[in-house]
Amino acid sequence: MANQPDLLNQLRIERKAAAKRRLPAWAIPLAVVAVLIGTLIVFNARKPLSVETSIARSAAESGPVSLLDASGFVTARRIATVSSKVTGKVREVLIEEGQRVAEGEILATLDDTDALAAMNLSMAQKRAAEANLSEMRVNLGQAERELARQQDLITRKLVSQQALDNARTAVEGLRARIASQQSQVAVAASSIALTQQQLDNTVVRAPFAGVVTVKAAQPGEMISPISAGGGSIRTGIGTIVDMDSLEIQVDVNEAYIGRVQPNMPVDAVLNAYQEWKIPGRVLAIIPTADRSKATVKVRIALEVKDSRIVPDMGVRVSFLETRDPNAPKPTGAWIPASAVVTEAGKSFVFIAGEGKAQRVEVILGDKRDADQLVKNGLKGGEAVIITPAKGFRDGQNVTVKTR
Repeated sequence: MANQPDLLNQLRIERKAAAKRRLPAWAIPLAVVAVLIGTLIVFNARKPLSVETSIARSAAESGPVSLLDASGFVTARRIATVSSKVTGKVREVLIEEGQRVAEGEILATLDDTDALAAMNLSMAQKRAAEANLSEMRVNLGQAERELARQQDLITRKLVSQQALDNARTAVEGLRARIASQQSQVAVAASSIALTQQQLDNTVVRAPFAGVVTVKAAQPGEMISPISAGGGSIRTGIGTIVDMDSLEIQVDVNEAYIGRVQPNMPVDAVLNAYQEWKIPGRVLAIIPTADRSKATVKVRIALEVKDSRIVPDMGVRVSFLETRDPNAPKPTGAWIPASAVVTEAGKSFVFIAGEGKAQRVEVILGDKRDADQLVKNGLKGGEAVIITPAKGFRDGQNVTVKTR
């Protein structure tokens, strides 16, 4: 049996051996990083995810559904660049941009010196022709009295037949000259009318009521109804737009033109006023296609007249479905198509409520552009999450911002 000191020596632990069994130096930092990552994962899982939602619209209570959306511009059916009928120098311009003018209102006047001179000449020629006509009528009266005397003398055989014939010839000649002179008076009157028209042409008037959008000429400039070559001659006084003739023209993809029908109701939204829906209707479908864009042009009448609507404004148009008032009300709800998630042949949406997302299985119906009809699973009024992120799950913590 070993003595007691030997036994104690066997139980002694050498410090160098214990130091050799310590963990490596990199193990502790690695463990700390792993703990931090785990904590971050748990924190992110519990952190609410900010989502955008849209309220589902009940199919029975919502208004007409948009069958198709298209973009276009506001245009005017009556627009005119007003010019003079004659070439001349502008004397006065009476319009400014934004000014409203009535039909026939004077917009500008041209130098009328030449026209006034021609008018004075024509009037003088008429007065001369009328004076000659008056003189011939006096001479005719004298000749007729002479003819009467000759006829009386011939019955008493006091003059020869030749004297009577001469008197008769004089009367007939004066009557012919009077007829010719009357024609000259008529010609002079026509000449006055012509020069009056030329004088009127120096006054430029509005062809219809509207608003001046462009003022193109200034006093002292030359203006011509046609381009005479060179940039010194204007071809118009200004541009007038009939604001009552404004309409919308949109280009509809030819693949969807079958959805558009004449007199179809529409909602138009101007790019400048995003919250303002303007009612309208389809006026006409232009029976031709644009080969380069594969579109068909559609004209739309505006049911509202407003000073905020001006030509060339950009506009977005929604063509609305027309419902039969006797047809049964549709069921389900309309939601953005981007809210639908498809997995394994089934469709789901996520509803936000009380800070969490709830996954709901739905049955889909018709799709109208960016809207999707849910026939079963939603009733309307639910806050549906738009475009759920990949990996979005049932019970996800969310914070909601409603669109």
